[in-house]
Amino acid sequence: MEEDSFVDSLTTYDGIDEGEDTYHRSRRSCHHRRRFLSPAKSNNRALSPATTVRELLECPVCSKSMFPPIHQCPNGHTLCSICKLTVNRCPACREKLGDIRCLALEKVAESLELPCKYCSLGCMEIFPYYIKLRHEAHCNYRPYSCPYPGSDECSEVGDVPFLVDHLREDHKVDLHVGPTFNHLYVKSNRLEVECAARMLMVFNCYNKYFCLHFEAFHLGIAPVYIAFLRFMGDAAEARSFSYRLEVGSNGRKLIWEGTPRSIRDSHQKVRNSHDGLIIQRNMALFFSGGDRKELKLRISGRIWKGNGN
Repeated sequence: MEEDSFVDSLTTYDGIDEGEDTYHRSRRSCHHRRRFLSPAKSNNRALSPATTVRELLECPVCSKSMFPPIHQCPNGHTLCSICKLTVNRCPACREKLGDIRCLALEKVAESLELPCKYCSLGCMEIFPYYIKLRHEAHCNYRPYSCPYPGSDECSEVGDVPFLVDHLREDHKVDLHVGPTFNHLYVKSNRLEVECAARMLMVFNCYNKYFCLHFEAFHLGIAPVYIAFLRFMGDAAEARSFSYRLEVGSNGRKLIWEGTPRSIRDSHQKVRNSHDGLIIQRNMALFFSGGDRKELKLRISGRIWKGNGN
């Protein structure tokens, strides 16, 4: 790893089979490397009526499903109300757009019952069209966004096994097995001490995955460091786990206990909520010892199931 990375000093496995790590490294099947993809289309050219109607309800500009009001040009080409605000001519025939509603298509949409678009990822629900669109925005089976810090720059989405592989291969994130950890974070350059890069490690325990974040930021005008844990899954399941973080030296220590946040919450949202172990820079340098010009923090902790100790 690079110099500004965690230096792994100790990892305990607490009964987790060491073979599990090898298993996760080698598990490369297409099923577990999947991004979210729409169900494959049939090789048969004859489309079902439901498929044809679904395509009619797809906005030709943004490719999203259309809600009322659905607009049309004088020649009958449709587009959604949001895209109508951004164009003044029909994208299909270039006729000037007016304020014509496509009431017939809106009525057809009301009569449809369709499966969730995430059915290929496990959602078996069927909904009326307009309820379906609202459901999909919050479906538990919808793909997750890449949890890497600054993921606004990373557009990868997929299920958890795919994202674990993506983090390891594309972001060079370390994967550790076991619910306990003890890691050393080192910065020797003063500028790096003041502007510590975001850091991420992934842990596999209880057959689940967790992301440990550490970075520098400002709390108001005060320079601080923050460490927090995110669960690679939904919020409801995240609440069934707890974690503890501890940092200290020279007879002093700081301890944080909490519940991991879901990766449905963005890295920035969790950080800005201050939901984690916050260490003032002066305290961090005190824990580092020496001349207080080098950051050398040892962060230890553990993850367990339940809300108690």
